[in-house]
Amino acid sequence: QVQLVEAGGGVVEPGGSLKLSCAASGNFASIPTMGWYRQAPGKQRDLVAVMATGGGSNWDNHLRDRFTISRDNAKNMVFLQMNSLKPEDTAVYYCYASVRRRAFSGTTYEYWGQGTQVTVSS
Repeated sequence: QVQLVEAGGGVVEPGGSLKLSCAASGNFASIPTMGWYRQAPGKQRDLVAVMATGGGSNWDNHLRDRFTISRDNAKNMVFLQMNSLKPEDTAVYYCYASVRRRAFSGTTYEYWGQGTQVTVSS
């Protein structure tokens, strides 16, 4: 089993910054893809950004001028630096990981964290 634990959410004023972190633990061989989604009230869960082990990333292009994703592969962690936050960034942010349980296996499994609330409000 794999556990994803997020940290760093909270309440921030418009224009402020927050940094989210997510740590993966459990029994697995590697994490080919790790990143973030978010879900605003009454809306579907949408991609923010995900990053491959080698550094390639996939984004909501509307966010990449304000947000930065990074990984620490040695520690099985992913981070999301969020700057110039806007009220419309208010959402629950979920850590996502696509995990390879066995080395050299072509099969991956998806896991989600419990979510961390980010509220942008004055």
